[in-house]
Amino acid sequence: MLQWKKTIYKSVCLSFVLVIMVTVLQRGMTPSHFMPGQQQKELHQEPVKAQKRDDIFSKTGHFWKSKMEKTHLEVEGVTENQVKSWDVTTINCTANQNMSKMDWFKGLEPNFQQFLLYRHCRYFPMLINHPEKCRGDIYLLIVVKSIITQHDRREAIRRTWGQEKEVDGKKIKTLFLLGTASKEEERANYQKLLDYENHIYGDILQWDFLDSFFNLTLKEVHFLKWLNIYCDGIRYIFKGDDDVFVSPSNILEFLENKKEGDLFVGDVLYKARPIRKKENKYYIPSALYNKNNYPPYAGGGGFLMDGPLAIKLHKASETLELYPIDDVFLGMCLEVLKVEPVRHEGFKTFGIVKNKNSKMNKEPCFYRDMMVVHKLLPLELLQMWSLVHSNLTCSRKLNVL
Repeated sequence: MLQWKKTIYKSVCLSFVLVIMVTVLQRGMTPSHFMPGQQQKELHQEPVKAQKRDDIFSKTGHFWKSKMEKTHLEVEGVTENQVKSWDVTTINCTANQNMSKMDWFKGLEPNFQQFLLYRHCRYFPMLINHPEKCRGDIYLLIVVKSIITQHDRREAIRRTWGQEKEVDGKKIKTLFLLGTASKEEERANYQKLLDYENHIYGDILQWDFLDSFFNLTLKEVHFLKWLNIYCDGIRYIFKGDDDVFVSPSNILEFLENKKEGDLFVGDVLYKARPIRKKENKYYIPSALYNKNNYPPYAGGGGFLMDGPLAIKLHKASETLELYPIDDVFLGMCLEVLKVEPVRHEGFKTFGIVKNKNSKMNKEPCFYRDMMVVHKLLPLELLQMWSLVHSNLTCSRKLNVL
């Protein structure tokens, strides 16, 4: 209990420091940005030159870097010339005006019109990169989707299931995937805070597109491309949200004695129907997807896959047009590869049970035997992690592994 209180105290202190820094840095300059979702008038400007930052520190972060410091790449003996690099360094994306001339397009909601106008804008420059994360034999790469403002979630994950370590000779590494702040007035300040966070932890991958719901698919294809460029020795990849509870020990136990293959496992939905109710977050108009069912796909809260399969998914993704729901898009990629995702009871991307008010969703004995449970806020995650790893007495084991 004392250790748990110390953990909570440290998290609160860190959040307080970050809030103070926002105030101090209010006169910072905005980093270069240009991405889908901006007003059309900006699209006729000259392509923006992007500062390539393939080292640990961003350009805006040089004020805290001493002359005596070395980047992780230098420490590890890896230089930029020794690795393939991200090949998108400028942004040149204009609206597909031919689309707007079609009658069916005119009947779409504005957010879907915007999505379709810029759907061809597929890859953007990197702002923060860590190619050294794939150096050596990595058994499990933990990849977490996050946004700049949710630093408290990233901090909770680093203190719990996102800890980098080696278990029985198996290396576990962690990365967070980010775009840029969605609100222009917040962009400069939050970027500086992110640079400082990256300076401390060195676990951020960031690209120059807006973090928005429809851009989650951009985050998916950017990671797959990044993996294809920098990583050829990853055995397994866990990819999930920043508001889930994950048990790396249960994942490692599940992976024991698994043969190489096209493993893709999670909370799989079969014959899910596109939602046609406009008030729903996941609404899709028939003009964008006219089939009755989606292909099988795993809930994006958390899933596990073979590293070599992720490389195949990158190639498959480039044969498809982008789709606004990222986990459905990944299911489409699996369909191209003729790979069937596997449903597993240890992945609960809708909570232990779908009734959010159920006491079962708060019971640590259930969490102890799961691999992924959605959804927990930072304080809830820290509390549940502490309970699950305490001297917990449970009446029975679920044996889901």
